[in-house]
Amino acid sequence: MALIALAADKGSPGVTTAAVALSAVWPRRVLLAETDPAGGDLVYRSAAAHGGPLNPNTGMLSIAATARRGLVPDQLWDHVQPLSGGLEVLVGLGSSEQAAGLAGLWPTLGRAFSRLADSPAAPADVIADCGRISGDTPAGELFPHAALVLLLARTEPESIARVRDRAAALTARLHGGPRGSAGSATPLVGVILVADPGDSAKLVHQVDDMLVAGQTGARVVGTLAADPAGAEQLAGRRRGRLDKSLLIRSARKVTADLYQQYGAAWSVPADGAPVAPGAPAPDGSTAPHGPVGPHGQPAAGAGR
Repeated sequence: MALIALAADKGSPGVTTAAVALSAVWPRRVLLAETDPAGGDLVYRSAAAHGGPLNPNTGMLSIAATARRGLVPDQLWDHVQPLSGGLEVLVGLGSSEQAAGLAGLWPTLGRAFSRLADSPAAPADVIADCGRISGDTPAGELFPHAALVLLLARTEPESIARVRDRAAALTARLHGGPRGSAGSATPLVGVILVADPGDSAKLVHQVDDMLVAGQTGARVVGTLAADPAGAEQLAGRRRGRLDKSLLIRSARKVTADLYQQYGAAWSVPADGAPVAPGAPAPDGSTAPHGPVGPHGQPAAGAGR
């Protein structure tokens, strides 16, 4: 199992929407961690499993005091809250000012996230919503502990140019120099495009060519549908069959492709227990696991 970090360079490509959508259909047990130093959104936009609001003091804020005394991966679960529908969330900070309380603790969190897979009692993958990043973002200290760093980008020319430059900078920082193509060293740097489904195949080839030409060491690993209606459903602001939305259908495809390509490199529980319902089937499809409500709809999340 693994730590997967999601981030964006600038703008609002929908990192939180992507993180919630991927977590909702992830093939194994997953913990969604809101690690954006600027603050999280889920506490304001999502209901807890008990029907009331999420507790803003239980999550990244409460874990700060614990981590200063050392952090065993299983302790993460003491700070987790389930959303309505079952998705397990480590609620983010309330504001950027609170990030000062985590100064120096980001590598500790990164190690705990990456080692949660080895928990004898409750192993899980971790999807970290790192929000918008810059060269000095403290959330970047999670990246060396990740199996995948996924950069989200929309398809406007300026967005693609920025994600190319950010991917090259991350590769240089994490691996010591440019790589002509996606290498085998971890963390792997990938790009997820938010695109109109009708244009996605053509765009993937174009952006891949740009990433290779720029010696970024990154490649496009998938596309999420630009689906405002699906994002509204995921945020709980619109009714409808979310499991049939373009957003969730594309998220299933991304998770299936990720596991087909990289899953063999990620460990499985030592007891050989089967993967959770929703693991990629032989035909490459995935079915929702725990975070899906009684009508087949993934748990409500938020968009950014």
